[in-house]
Amino acid sequence: MEFNRLIPELGVADFATSLAFYTEILGFQVDYQRPEQLFAFLSYQGSQVMLEQVNTVWKTGALTYPFGRGLNLQILVDDLEELLMSLRIHRYPLLVEPEERWYRKERLLVGQRQLLVQDPDGYLLRFAQPLGTKPSEEPGTSG
Repeated sequence: MEFNRLIPELGVADFATSLAFYTEILGFQVDYQRPEQLFAFLSYQGSQVMLEQVNTVWKTGALTYPFGRGLNLQILVDDLEELLMSLRIHRYPLLVEPEERWYRKERLLVGQRQLLVQDPDGYLLRFAQPLGTKPSEEPGTSG
């Protein structure tokens, strides 16, 4: 297994609940875990994330729900519909319904179909399926 150069480690309030959400609802796979430390290394279509029960080692301040305020993790997916179906089957609420967005990158617009969901601890996850690029009509065009 090759490690990405940036791998977020999310402190979670209830390890079993978070692990079930990521694996059973979202479809992440467990690459390895340390059950005695309530830790798991997960991957999904090339994205990697670590989950660990909140502890005092990495704690920099009081943790209150929602965790990760001000941060959203964009996770590129091959098929947004497959993920959306699983979220709906499990009746898991979406923060933002699927939408098409185009973001300016210099003289191009980069498109993606995306949805936003909060995990059980409130971390904001933005799943996005790439739609390709097209020329930008105006320098300030943004989605």
